Amino acid sequence: MKDYIQAIKQAQTQVYNVAEVSALEQAPKLSNQLSNTVLLKREDLQPVFSFKLRGAYNRMAQLSDDEVGNGVVAASAGNHAQGVALAAQQRQINACIVMPKTTPGIKVDAVRQLGAEVVLHGNTYDSAYEYAAELCSQRGSTFIHPYDDPAVIAGQGTVAVELLEQHPAPIDAVFVPVGGGGLVAGMALWIKHHRPDTKIIGVEPEDAACMYAAMDAGKRVDLQQVGIFADGVAVRMVGEEPFKIAAGLIDEVICVSTDEICAAIMDIFNDTRAVTEPAGALAVAGMKKYVARENCHDKVLVAVNSGANMNFDRLRHIAERAEIGEQREALLAVTIPERPGSFLEFCEIIAKRGITEFNYRYSDSSEAHIFAGLQLEGGSTERDSIISTLVSKGYAIVDMTDNEMAKIHTRYMVGGRVSSSVANEILYRFEFPERPGALLRFLKHMDAGWNISMFHYRNHGAAYGRVLVGIQVPADDHERFQQFLDDVGYRYWCETANPAYKLFLK
Repeated sequence: MKDYIQAIKQAQTQVYNVAEVSALEQAPKLSNQLSNTVLLKREDLQPVFSFKLRGAYNRMAQLSDDEVGNGVVAASAGNHAQGVALAAQQRQINACIVMPKTTPGIKVDAVRQLGAEVVLHGNTYDSAYEYAAELCSQRGSTFIHPYDDPAVIAGQGTVAVELLEQHPAPIDAVFVPVGGGGLVAGMALWIKHHRPDTKIIGVEPEDAACMYAAMDAGKRVDLQQVGIFADGVAVRMVGEEPFKIAAGLIDEVICVSTDEICAAIMDIFNDTRAVTEPAGALAVAGMKKYVARENCHDKVLVAVNSGANMNFDRLRHIAERAEIGEQREALLAVTIPERPGSFLEFCEIIAKRGITEFNYRYSDSSEAHIFAGLQLEGGSTERDSIISTLVSKGYAIVDMTDNEMAKIHTRYMVGGRVSSSVANEILYRFEFPERPGALLRFLKHMDAGWNISMFHYRNHGAAYGRVLVGIQVPADDHERFQQFLDDVGYRYWCETANPAYKLFLK
């Protein structure tokens, strides 16, 4: 430990040629939500939006003249790549970065903009690493490892130096994202040397938990496959040197789900208006899980926001899953009688709740199956209460909130063609005001003799909800139906002649 402490001290003379002292900010909403003082170490605000430039530059500052002349090679899913590219630009060194083909485009573009050569190879970090090793052998270049190198670990340890200087008072726990282990090892060395009572807790995705597996087995474990949602930590085996350090210093490793990561991204945004990447939000996700497990209050907890290199199109998935991860949405399959007025009866029971989703298509003359999403304020306890209320009213309920197939696929597949002819069906597209009660108002204005044969709605965060409705209206009632449209006052478009309806729904 003494050698590493000295190495971290020396790293401070190097890393600030490219890195900045990142802010340590209190997160007021998270603090209030968790009943603890929550502090965020904002490594997402570094020049390359990640802590990785610290270790990369510290390693490259130690290259000999001959090594500088032969250039460097690195393998990375993105953040280490940007750190190496920026360090190479500063030192005028040729750099080649091998990146998995699955790397978000924003990271690939950023590396190229910094002047490095980019080679896309394989679908995982490990494939990229193997190819990078081949290139080093062919070119005589120096490999800059993203985590399994003492100089890199020492560079990452400067995050902890700043943290303890910024918060000289006691800290109960520090939560650190874990991929290969360089950051958690470097921070644990410094913190445990100076504040041995402070807990160091690593956080990994459930589908890429290489440090957790190693700690459990007492040795490094090669995972057969890893998930790439949190691409910045998608590593099959923790680094040898980081594991040697972490095994004796960190207190535990917490694993979190994709939904919990998405909820943490939303939490960080609510407090900072910054959008972290999935790996960057791991620490907050782990912190929330730890607080719920320990039921702790009035503690000082620090989470390292490690990166913000997010592909914009990934936000669609994150927004979709964040409400479930935060336990703010329940997804229910509800069976109701297939008769006019049954929709209204069901909606009157849940009238005061925000509806996030409501999908249905006629398929049976006796029963209708609705895929419904409801907003929650009280988490799983409130969800259980809603289900009990609906069951007491005679509805058959299946809770889909934790059903992966339902969340990923089924919600988008409710509908399709009817099994038999639906007489007098007309199709309209509406814009509902995005507020509780909008659906109930629509149903109460509708003639009780008209049957809803299709309904499709999903909250997308817009000012108006986009709704597609099929209604069985006899030809003689079309004039009264027009009066209904005028009375309800929502914007509408008739889609009965739309070819998409004829091809896929009728």
